[in-house]
Amino acid sequence: MMKLNLAIPSARIQTGQSILKQDIIFISDLHIALEKPAITRRFLDFLEKRATDCQSIYILGDLFDVWIGDDDRSPPINAIKSKLRELTDSGVTIHLQQGNRDFLLGNSFCNETGVSLLPDYTVIDLQGTLTLLMHGDLLCSDDEAYQQFRIKSHSSEWQQKVLSKPLLIRLLAARWYRIRSHFHKRKKSQEIMDVNQTTVVDTMRQHKVFRLIHGHTHRPAVHYLEIDGQSAQRFVLADWKKDYADILVWRKGEFSIERL
Repeated sequence: MMKLNLAIPSARIQTGQSILKQDIIFISDLHIALEKPAITRRFLDFLEKRATDCQSIYILGDLFDVWIGDDDRSPPINAIKSKLRELTDSGVTIHLQQGNRDFLLGNSFCNETGVSLLPDYTVIDLQGTLTLLMHGDLLCSDDEAYQQFRIKSHSSEWQQKVLSKPLLIRLLAARWYRIRSHFHKRKKSQEIMDVNQTTVVDTMRQHKVFRLIHGHTHRPAVHYLEIDGQSAQRFVLADWKKDYADILVWRKGEFSIERL
């Protein structure tokens, strides 16, 4: 029996920096791009200041608005890589999941930055509680057209075909795809673009967890539900805005939402 309570609890909203090194930070959906300089600046500032005070960072997909291959050096990619490298060299562990926009991120990017790439379903021990980490697009099972494209675009044959094309061709194709995706989304209902509750519960059951953290939907919230008679939580991470960004911080077994 599944019971859902979609109310957002009164999580602490904080500002400023922490001096504790035990913080674990979760972020997603930054959608960094050349035409979004404010978000790029905020992320670089985050890496240079706030992130240095934490133990580890989990980026759960769509760090970039589009990724056409690890050989792309167009701005602001090099600046992002450099700051990530500085942070991992300082001892902060950074984990990255691919999103629906940057699923072509690969080993070369990780080798340059010191970031570790996580699989689509990752279970971690989050300060004593097994927690499933996902980007979130796989939970939107009602969007059948997207799920079909996802299967095709994650095949090695499709990716090899795309990555074998010249960089300029890939860049132009990516711009066309973003425009096409924008208009397709306008035709879809909000329900289709959100998670399917049955898929959420089935996924959590499959991985034997009662806590799930994901992004993708751009609908930040903390949902409380019941699975097989036990209380469970689903944290939806916020997408980064032009004027601010909210991050999920875990410290001493408790969470807070911190505004940058």
